[in-house]
Amino acid sequence: MSAFYPLVLASQVAVVLVLILAGYWTGHYLGGFAWDGSAKEFNLHPLLMILGLVFFYGDAILMFRIFRKENKTVVKTIHMLMQALAIICGVIALKAVFRFHNKAGIPNMYTLHSWVGLPTFILFCLQFIGGFVSFLYPKLNETRRAAVLPYHKFLGVTLLGLVSVTALTGINNKLFFAMPGGEGKEKYSSLPPQAYVGNFLGLAIVIYAVIVGFLVTCEDYKREQDASNPEKLPLTTAEMKQFQSMDPADPSAGEGAK
Repeated sequence: MSAFYPLVLASQVAVVLVLILAGYWTGHYLGGFAWDGSAKEFNLHPLLMILGLVFFYGDAILMFRIFRKENKTVVKTIHMLMQALAIICGVIALKAVFRFHNKAGIPNMYTLHSWVGLPTFILFCLQFIGGFVSFLYPKLNETRRAAVLPYHKFLGVTLLGLVSVTALTGINNKLFFAMPGGEGKEKYSSLPPQAYVGNFLGLAIVIYAVIVGFLVTCEDYKREQDASNPEKLPLTTAEMKQFQSMDPADPSAGEGAK
């Protein structure tokens, strides 16, 4: 029995756990959300970055595996829409953290998290633009698409790894800032409940990223291509009848298209 569907299920369980832990951590332990330049506005940053760059982006990559037998143009459109949602979440998240830092007098762009994170987001946006133009609209010709595709795939998986690293460093930074110890405050090293929530959040992100990375790079789970027209693979089994025989010598060839 193929491990494909159990792995897909495991990835979705992991990412649902990621979203639950991220929401609980930022909403409960970090104090909730606002749009007023306060620490509550900062809380939108980790939540939206995880929602956009982990969930939306990770599942956008998986679309080509989960729907590997469906119409490729439709799958590409879903893939792009999910990445567009990731970019929207990322822009709002960046706006929130810069507003909070500026209002609180905190320096911007001094942590390793920010040094990795901002270039990763910029690269993600460039990858989105390049993918849209190359594969969706106006779209390169078939030869050029075939030449670009390996680089697009490689960069996509690389970005998933960079997103995961950025998320882990960001979570770790915030856990240290939120639990510095001293003066009656919780200390991260003593592992109070918030530490467990944050640590398990990071582990869940790692598990999700590893499963997604495996699914999209394993040759056994590659998309099934139609020999006659890979870009317009039919949506339903009924529509596939016209493609079942492409042999001109077969008198039944093309009957499904009549």
